[in-house]
Amino acid sequence: MSSAEITARMREDWNARAREDAGYYVAFGQRDQDDAGFFATAIDVLRALETELRRIPPSQCAQGKALEIGCGPGRLMRPMSRYFREIHGVDVSDEMIALAREKLRDVPNAFPRVSSGAGLEELADDSFDFVYSYAVFQHIPSREVVYQYMREIRRVLKMGGLARLQFNGLMPETIPQSAYNTWAGARFSAAEILEFTKANDFQVYVLEGVATQYMSTTWHKQPGGWQERQRRWYPAEPAKIRRITNASSTEPLAPGAGPFASISILAENLPDEVGLHHFGVAVGGSFGTVTSIGALDPTGFQEVKVLLPEGTPAGLIPLELRWLDRRLCAPATLRVIPAGPLVPRIESITDGVNLISKNRIENRLVKITLEEIARPDEIRAFVDGLRALELAYFCVDPRRRRYEVNFRLPDSVGSGNCAIEVFIGKRKLAPVSVEVVASAY
Repeated sequence: MSSAEITARMREDWNARAREDAGYYVAFGQRDQDDAGFFATAIDVLRALETELRRIPPSQCAQGKALEIGCGPGRLMRPMSRYFREIHGVDVSDEMIALAREKLRDVPNAFPRVSSGAGLEELADDSFDFVYSYAVFQHIPSREVVYQYMREIRRVLKMGGLARLQFNGLMPETIPQSAYNTWAGARFSAAEILEFTKANDFQVYVLEGVATQYMSTTWHKQPGGWQERQRRWYPAEPAKIRRITNASSTEPLAPGAGPFASISILAENLPDEVGLHHFGVAVGGSFGTVTSIGALDPTGFQEVKVLLPEGTPAGLIPLELRWLDRRLCAPATLRVIPAGPLVPRIESITDGVNLISKNRIENRLVKITLEEIARPDEIRAFVDGLRALELAYFCVDPRRRRYEVNFRLPDSVGSGNCAIEVFIGKRKLAPVSVEVVASAY
């Protein structure tokens, strides 16, 4: 399809979703939420945006402008409006923009508008301090349209401006591009994101959730030629590693494999523009994967998060920070412990439609999230002893071995409490009691 045909389909489909239940399709949490419930679903996304805003001086935000790509009915624009002199939002759906104008009528510095759906042509060059997008690019059925948005973000950002973006990072090769649609859209690998940002003069501060549906990244617009200039950088004083802990706790150690094989490094005196390009953390004879370099805090420290190389041996392992193939500071020592066995477990059970309805099944569809699953092909599920129907699973996070399992309740299961049992081969997980209620849909 041509770009015009793709955007026409996007507008048609999202207008239909807006008319049916805009809040559900935007937040994908619950049907027919009131405004208070709908806006409350933004809490976790807002927290991540606010974390990245620490990289921008508050005075610059207060006098600056932000842009949301795919603003929908204004769920994020409302809370984000308090940080900026102006906040703008674009969306391909005129029905969504009509809702945004209504819901934001009491926010005088918020300006939602309809976009072409394939770019930001109506917005001026170098005009925004902060551009963000969440759960939007994953619904665009064309990789080229998403790439066009990425180029447009570079154009409309001021020099030194920041972008916080989310992409579907599930393995692109597992689904043909011909299967993309306006719900399950384009996918991108971490390598593709890094390649694009390097070629387009963006520094990358964050690239986390790799190989998951919610891969998040933070970019900083740099002037052309910045990478070559960085090669001539020389520190006024050497960097220092102040502390190393497990990224999931405050313990000064990490297992060499598994979901907790990640560390947090508290460092100081890092290069001013240090980012994922040209920066590395050597762990023994291999390099870890740096997922984020935090903003400089008031005490002068930055937090660096690193995934350890898979299978890092147990023991006291030397650790180095490297920048442009140079050692930044004296080596530190990381204590690595043997990885424990996988412990399959149920993380959550929700309704398959109303995802915030935990342990309560309202639409006869069940969604179970499992962790540390080595053999997903051995997953079986039963409801009050009856085999679950139409069971399907897929990996949502390969590092944590997290799988999402969906199935339909057996026809004979009625309203009331029932027990869901999950087996992984011969291993039976603890049963979970859920409530089944009649559905309105």
